[in-house]
Amino acid sequence: MNLIVDNKGTLAERPSPVSGSAVKISVAVPCYNEEASLPELHRRVTAICREVAGNAYEMILVNDGSRDGTWSVISALASADPHVRGVDLSRNFGHQAALTAALTMCAGDRIFILDADLQDPPELLKPMMEAMDAEGADVVYGKRRSRAGETQSKKLTATIFYRLLGKLIDFEIPSDAGDFRLMTRRVLEALLSMPESHRFIRGMVAWIGFRQVPLEYDRQSRYAGETGYTFAKMLNFALDAITAFSARPLRLGLYAGVVLLGLSWLGILYSLVSWLFFSTAPGWTSLIIVVMFMGGAQIFMLAMIGEYVSRTFVQTKNRPLYLLREVVGSPRLPAEGAAAPAESSTAA
Repeated sequence: MNLIVDNKGTLAERPSPVSGSAVKISVAVPCYNEEASLPELHRRVTAICREVAGNAYEMILVNDGSRDGTWSVISALASADPHVRGVDLSRNFGHQAALTAALTMCAGDRIFILDADLQDPPELLKPMMEAMDAEGADVVYGKRRSRAGETQSKKLTATIFYRLLGKLIDFEIPSDAGDFRLMTRRVLEALLSMPESHRFIRGMVAWIGFRQVPLEYDRQSRYAGETGYTFAKMLNFALDAITAFSARPLRLGLYAGVVLLGLSWLGILYSLVSWLFFSTAPGWTSLIIVVMFMGGAQIFMLAMIGEYVSRTFVQTKNRPLYLLREVVGSPRLPAEGAAAPAESSTAA
């Protein structure tokens, strides 16, 4: 069960849409210092949602502790438009936490993730819907063909990050793709069942599986304002991504320990040969043997401890062991002639 805290401080259960829900599309938008972009975002999202879903849509705008008038604009939009739901976080928790808050509030059959800066065009919702229907996909993610308004250094670091991440993990995370995507209800439910705190949502969605297809597009410049992603935030984001999905950095210690232990045996052999056939200072041989053997053994044992730490790390994330795509066929019937299970009875 996922609980949310409303503006009165009371707990409420996350909305669970029933079959035949009136909401076809939920648009989840985390916002940080986006006062200038929100009116245009609202206009464009409203236009495309009405085109593809009629009146059956909702827009979830989450204010992530903005320092400008973002919450005032969200409140005004929510008052004027019944399709808008505004959520104000108690402080700045970060993009991924704000996005999770938005996703938690979604009640639609399909969920459209969008940033408030309008670098990802809302109008791509329609071709994403068409691709989802045509391909029978559960996720249609935006794959950036070009990046307008971004520096060469940012493009280079993004390329290096995704290539490095691809080498470290055991499943494929699409390169040149952000959180901009359309996904089905069952993918959202699977995503919300993963309770980990350090979230890398685009990686979590890729880990979930099901059929996921790309939609190439040209990323635009920000509509207004400046990016809130500093170099320090991007570095922390990269570290969260790597440590959330890979224990291989810990395993590097094991490999280094094995190499150093092997080198220590060569060093021991060298010191013994020097002691037998060459003149050495008294105590030098024994000192070298002890230092090299103990150093290699310690590194190796620390690496083994790291292996157990990595398994604890995986276990504490408490992700589902597997997810079912579909189950077909009738329930298994008892073999012919088998005794029917006895009905339980209680004494009066």
